[in-house]
Amino acid sequence: MLRGNQIGLRARHEDDIPVLRTELYDDVVNSSRAEGGPWRPITPGSKDPRLVVDDKNQGSVQFSVVELEGGTLVGTATLWGIDNHNRSAHIGLGVLPSSRGKGYGTDVVAALCHYGFVVRGLQRLQIETLADNAAMLRSAERNGFVREGVLRSSAWVMGEFLDEVLLGLLVQDWKRDSKV
Repeated sequence: MLRGNQIGLRARHEDDIPVLRTELYDDVVNSSRAEGGPWRPITPGSKDPRLVVDDKNQGSVQFSVVELEGGTLVGTATLWGIDNHNRSAHIGLGVLPSSRGKGYGTDVVAALCHYGFVVRGLQRLQIETLADNAAMLRSAERNGFVREGVLRSSAWVMGEFLDEVLLGLLVQDWKRDSKV
């Protein structure tokens, strides 16, 4: 398990799936804001790639996020779009509604940076988020990510176009956290 200050990133367990489905993916508004496409329901028992990890997919690594104290599931984290040639990847995360506002997002981004830069040997990590997602922007910037641009009206979310912010972090600009 990768450890942050408050959270750990571990493999997805079977009993994580119903919680993630109910609290993250069955929430139409939250899922619409987090996904790149329109919301659709996930059938119980399906092998939906957002829930069931495909260990053969080399372009994505999914984690469950747990509190270090007690091991309670608090969300999901993903390193996706992994490009081994250009040594880059994207970061994504989702925090359960009951766990938001506790600083977990910043800790998850830090742990994913450690995984991407130290474990995987990547050169660049990137985050795309909606311009009004203050929590994600704050978590990214606290970890050294720099705003590189705004993709104007690039996301169709619940009946309207929204701007997306593109943030990047290079390994040489990353401030390693000794706790991970």
